[in-house]
Amino acid sequence: MMLILWHAMSETELSLPARKDLIREHQANGGMVAAVFPIHYPRELLRAHGVLPIEIWGPPGRDASVSDRYLQAYTCSIVRGGMAFLQSGGLDAADLIVVPNPCDSLQGLGTVLLDFQVTDKPVLTVYNPRGGKRESALAYLADEFGVMAAHLGKITGRSPTDAELLEATQREAHADALLAKLWQARTSIALEDRDFYRLVRSREYLPVEDFIALGERTLEGAGEPQTGRVPVVLSGLVPEPMSFLDIVSEAGAMIVADDCACSGRRLYPEGDSELPLVRMAERILGASPCSMRGSPIQARIDHLLDLATRTQSKAVIFFEVKFCEPEQFYLPLVRAGLGAAGVRSIVLEVDVTDTLPRQAATRVEALLETLS
Repeated sequence: MMLILWHAMSETELSLPARKDLIREHQANGGMVAAVFPIHYPRELLRAHGVLPIEIWGPPGRDASVSDRYLQAYTCSIVRGGMAFLQSGGLDAADLIVVPNPCDSLQGLGTVLLDFQVTDKPVLTVYNPRGGKRESALAYLADEFGVMAAHLGKITGRSPTDAELLEATQREAHADALLAKLWQARTSIALEDRDFYRLVRSREYLPVEDFIALGERTLEGAGEPQTGRVPVVLSGLVPEPMSFLDIVSEAGAMIVADDCACSGRRLYPEGDSELPLVRMAERILGASPCSMRGSPIQARIDHLLDLATRTQSKAVIFFEVKFCEPEQFYLPLVRAGLGAAGVRSIVLEVDVTDTLPRQAATRVEALLETLS
């Protein structure tokens, strides 16, 4: 288990282990590492096979032009940045690559990796059915996980029992519940938005045991709720570049609820099936409404309004990645629904591989002025 430092100082300070150190330690102990693209995938299935998932959200600040050989310029920058990272050797330490298929861009990436021999590493894809938690969708996704489990067995040489799979699922459900509690206690945790997101986004790469220990320690140290900041809800895919979070803090606001694909939309419920693959499918299909799963537009509106009501927020900031068609399809009607209920919103569209547009600070400041 890696050491995570949590100091009680004049300002709370969080020190998290580097991904490369986690990878080195896990592999030294006989495990494998998967580079995982967004968004919905069964962490527990990987962990039960001794595989540590490390998620790839871009990464930011990467020259994505080297991916032009395989991807169109209008492809989502998360996918273009990830492909460029792969081509530059950034994923060399990974033993395998996992590509969920929540959108055309990621589905195209999976096809490119499988068909054009871009990498010699095993590539696993998983398709999430669209729509709600229908019986047919549940059965389909459980079957997808069964195919994935068979591939993982061949790669790792492991064949976990149903009991081991259920135990792994229970650990991940515990971590997801802690993540939800961290958001519920947001105003009582003495971290600025950037460091708070570093905390909750460590779920993207920390071993589940380490995240649970970190989450419990953080909640134990929570104090009195902070006041004086304007509460806002953040939606979109991922807050990258993270300098955006500094802009929110400096403008006098605080992100008190999250509907981002990297965090809030993955607060998966526990599930109740005794069949492990079905329970994994229940968890993902039971999550909050998400454009990547084709959830009804009204469900997205209702969820955002619920977040705003519970946190007394009067605005939603949509921090969107350029060329993300599923998100852009929803935005006009979702924003109209929020506006009709008296909740203001703005849309900031970014390329995660570029610097933050200068207008971002002005747009945030202008929004907050309308709320005062």
